Amino acid sequence: MAFDCDLFVIGGGSGGVRAARMAAATGARVQLAEESRMGGTCVIRGCVPKKLMVFASSFRELPSQARAYGWDIPEGHFDWLAFRARLHTELDRLEGVYRRLLDGSGVTIHDSRARLVDPHEVALADGRRISAKHILIATGGRPERPDLPGAELGLVSDDIFNFAKLPERLLIVGGGFIACEMACILQGLGVRVTQFHRGAQILRGFDDEARGLVAEAMRASGISLRVGTNIAAMGPKGSLDDGFAAPAAELQLDARRALSGALSGSGPCAVRSTTGELCEVDHVLFATGRRPNSDGLGLEEIGIGIGRRGQVEVNEYSQTAVPSVYAIGDVTDRVNLTPVAIREGMAFVETVFHARPTPVDHALIPAAVFTQPELGAVGMTEEEARDQGPIEVYATSFRPMRSAFAGSDARVLMKLIVCTETRRVLGCHIVAPEAGEMIQLAAIAVKMGATKEDFDRTCAVHPTMAEELVTMRNPVRR
Repeated sequence: MAFDCDLFVIGGGSGGVRAARMAAATGARVQLAEESRMGGTCVIRGCVPKKLMVFASSFRELPSQARAYGWDIPEGHFDWLAFRARLHTELDRLEGVYRRLLDGSGVTIHDSRARLVDPHEVALADGRRISAKHILIATGGRPERPDLPGAELGLVSDDIFNFAKLPERLLIVGGGFIACEMACILQGLGVRVTQFHRGAQILRGFDDEARGLVAEAMRASGISLRVGTNIAAMGPKGSLDDGFAAPAAELQLDARRALSGALSGSGPCAVRSTTGELCEVDHVLFATGRRPNSDGLGLEEIGIGIGRRGQVEVNEYSQTAVPSVYAIGDVTDRVNLTPVAIREGMAFVETVFHARPTPVDHALIPAAVFTQPELGAVGMTEEEARDQGPIEVYATSFRPMRSAFAGSDARVLMKLIVCTETRRVLGCHIVAPEAGEMIQLAAIAVKMGATKEDFDRTCAVHPTMAEELVTMRNPVRR
């Protein structure tokens, strides 16, 4: 059978674009459809704009630190609109880069939604049908709101980059990556932030000692972090006053009106917590989870398995139950990180277009949480490692030179988890400014199977925070 192309990719995020380009480099005829902006979540409404906001928020402490070092620097004022304009200019530039990369690789782009109609054919929104030998689903994920009356009033992470003005008071609901990063960012930009998390501690899945230090630092910065707390009810201002309850239809209408004007600063919202507190904020940001973008793609109709959360079910080679269809990235809900989606895309190309079956390697993936301070981690937590067998824990917490000189009580953490029997470093955890940069390099050693003695043989770079990783000689506990 003659196909219109060798590969049709649905989704123009980092994973889909990389797979398309690398497949085209083999001489394959490749087409790609993206219904929104090229670059996907990471470039347009995730990693990139978030990290630029991290940079912006970090300057808040700079004047006071500079004065401690003898510089005569005033406090200054943050101009959200000036920053936002430059931010969107940069995102436009990056989207253009992605398009040029695809064009330069010979990939045909369709600015359209696409869905599968059979194992070898997709239909575009305009009715055109395109046949393909292979189809790759790379549609990513999306933020979701909780099932809560009045949740229509809340914002999600996609909305943060489009504020017409920064709110004065913001409630963030959630305790994961996005919730904690956004809390630190917006507090740093001058917003009064309250954060509710229903669990006992934020950043579930990370090392307990490390996430505890991050929580302490967030509270010290002024964030009102409340664990064991959730929203019991929410609505427009006045709707939750004692003795008053607006009719459900009226609440829904007010919610739609508020949401339509949310990004222009309208509000505020009334919130009652599960602890009984009633408060008013300008906005509520739900950072309570993301869901794979698998709806309406025609997958189940052709026999592709969809999991309980909407994830596309694949094997170790990213292949679905339909042999001609593969899926990578957040839509599979395996490890939802941009570099992982890119690596899954590369493994797909190796498997399909180079005839070298390459399973995806999801072991020892480093991660960074861009709170202030940052948290970087690779490998097992102390808690996970203890379940595997005897371990030694090497850890130190101290005031780093730069901020201590300026009078700050902020502390950092360097921690290694070591297998007693093999001496292999099972995990590395860092809480410190620039922890993301440090953990990237430490992850190389951990991935290679370095032992504690390999770390010990490495000469320290002095004076640095990271030198503690190679100077800790005695375990703090076993």
